[in-house]
Amino acid sequence: MYKQLSLFFIFLFFTHLSVAAIKVVDDSGRTVELDFPAKKIISLAPHITESLYAAGAGKKIIGAVSYSDYPEEAKKIPRVGGYPTIDIERIVSLQPDLVIAWASGNNSKQIEKLMSLGLTVFLSEPRYPKDIANTIKRFGMLAGTSDVANKKHDDFLSHYDSLKKRFSDKEKVKVFYQIWNKPLMTISGEHLISNIIELCGGENVFSGLKTITPKISLESVIAEKAEVIVSGGMGKERPDWLDDWKSWLEMPAVKNQHLYYIDPSLMQRVGPRILNGAEKLCAMFDKVRAN
Repeated sequence: MYKQLSLFFIFLFFTHLSVAAIKVVDDSGRTVELDFPAKKIISLAPHITESLYAAGAGKKIIGAVSYSDYPEEAKKIPRVGGYPTIDIERIVSLQPDLVIAWASGNNSKQIEKLMSLGLTVFLSEPRYPKDIANTIKRFGMLAGTSDVANKKHDDFLSHYDSLKKRFSDKEKVKVFYQIWNKPLMTISGEHLISNIIELCGGENVFSGLKTITPKISLESVIAEKAEVIVSGGMGKERPDWLDDWKSWLEMPAVKNQHLYYIDPSLMQRVGPRILNGAEKLCAMFDKVRAN
């Protein structure tokens, strides 16, 4: 009888393990599976770090790449390289349960190497605002913090819907979003920022280009006659090169003094703070409409 009971409880134990396994589909379509919620996570992009904190999993991050600086406590996380080039040996030595990588931002060969070494890798690539909410929800599932993550998911979508109702149907504003000056670069309609521009009732003048962050010519920008120029850049200060446009008075944006800057950590990171950036962008477009 004792032997039968023991076998029964062993059966229940392993049955529970099979049921408890976590299965989440990443942004490449791969199914990522964990037997238990991850306790040791490595983040390979600043926006991934922010989304993990939003999902309630910040304390589980044992390694992150450079520029993972939000929230403030993220600055204390040990570094494992930068997102263009990661330190594979350092990552392996930390023995993570889960590595979350940026599909288009990390070096693909290095990510493949991590997978070949047997590490569990989730590929993140949000392209639309609602993808960010779904990313947070999935991170919560993987980390066992769904209570926090699901609330953040709902709050994000509520904020998004509120902005959409307030701004998306307003008079269209022609927008040139500049991410860099040398080479001159912008974003296509496939980029998340372009979706935020549309959310605010704007029209990305380079939405039809095929490359997600295309290089463009000065002549093409002038020809588009954008009503507003918005710059990002790399730092938290307004870039000097935004003022280079002041020489081109034939551009409506220049003529009417609609040259604006948004902190790139709010707009160029595909994380939960992008709606804070959207609030600022929508306000800028309202200034253009009021001109």
